[in-house]
Amino acid sequence: MPEFQQVAIVGVGLIGGSIGLAALKRKVAAQVIGIGRSEEKLARAKRIGCITEGTTDWQAGIRGADLVCICSPVESIVSWVEKMVPFCQPGTVITDAGSTKQTIVETLHLSESVRGRKDVYFVGSHPMAGSDKTGSENATADLFQKRVTIVTPAPESDRTAVAKVGEFWKSLGSHVVEMSPHQHDLSVASTSHLPHVIASLLAASTPESLLPLTSSGWADTTRVAAGDVELWRQILTTNRGHVLQALGNFEKLLAAFRSSLESGRDEQWIKLLEQGKHHRDIVGS
Repeated sequence: MPEFQQVAIVGVGLIGGSIGLAALKRKVAAQVIGIGRSEEKLARAKRIGCITEGTTDWQAGIRGADLVCICSPVESIVSWVEKMVPFCQPGTVITDAGSTKQTIVETLHLSESVRGRKDVYFVGSHPMAGSDKTGSENATADLFQKRVTIVTPAPESDRTAVAKVGEFWKSLGSHVVEMSPHQHDLSVASTSHLPHVIASLLAASTPESLLPLTSSGWADTTRVAAGDVELWRQILTTNRGHVLQALGNFEKLLAAFRSSLESGRDEQWIKLLEQGKHHRDIVGS
């Protein structure tokens, strides 16, 4: 039997579409209802197999859902949860796929509409998987396979709901890690947000006249710079403090590299390259 009779997904793009594909392929959900603003995009997601039905009426979409996954940009997640909670059936669990967590979790903890329903549960989560491409047409059922998903409960979160969200991601192929929203934002500032900034600045610093001379190394290093700018504006502004801290740490390392290269202390900057290779080899492909 499927773990969930009905999963509702808000935002059936790359992440939401991949959740739907994986949940249906792995028989985690009997039905997957897609919620969006474009009937055309929802119809395409249904043809691809990401959802069983689509609707632009979010109240109809969450009716009967035992799990709701919000895959919208981070600045809209709180408002989605707040307006949905009063209309959810008792026992509904709501989670999200946002790339930042502390502001979302803390705001919802203080929200009157959320606090007013003791039988509807929000548990934050963040699958560490994605692509510079967007849309359900780029969704894949194995996007979360062997990838980490971070679950970020608040201290007062219902532990049964937390376990249910963790099991959901595991059933999609993820390795689940639980941490506080603060620790999540601090960690991904270095592992996700800083790399995007560096890739984007590297791409921006390359003169347009030299772009025909770029090769696979440039393309591989700057791939994530092709991501949606508005999406990343929201991520970086909602995690500004931790990103600035990560940038400061990187600037110190860059300064050390430059200094040793300028002064001819080759063994020092070579050690930095070796450390980078070591870390990259640990992660592998």
